[in-house]
Amino acid sequence: MHYVYILECSDGTLYTGWTTNLEKRIKTHNNKKGAKYTKSRTPVFLVHYEIFETKSDALKREAQIKKLKRNEKIKLYKKNHSDSI
Repeated sequence: MHYVYILECSDGTLYTGWTTNLEKRIKTHNNKKGAKYTKSRTPVFLVHYEIFETKSDALKREAQIKKLKRNEKIKLYKKNHSDSI
């Protein structure tokens, strides 16, 4: 499985990434060994993820999400998680 995810950083900013092991990747970010962007913004919290069969599909979706404006990203994860609230 391939995952595209959005993290909320401790400073309120959002980070979008891709991985094959979501749990391990979040731990890596929080151990300050993930992306350069998140190193100084820990702890980070998972707010959204999507699952894909292929790496290609995941990377395409990651690129789409990265092009979204902040408010569009927030709408994306609030819309997709509103059922559980």
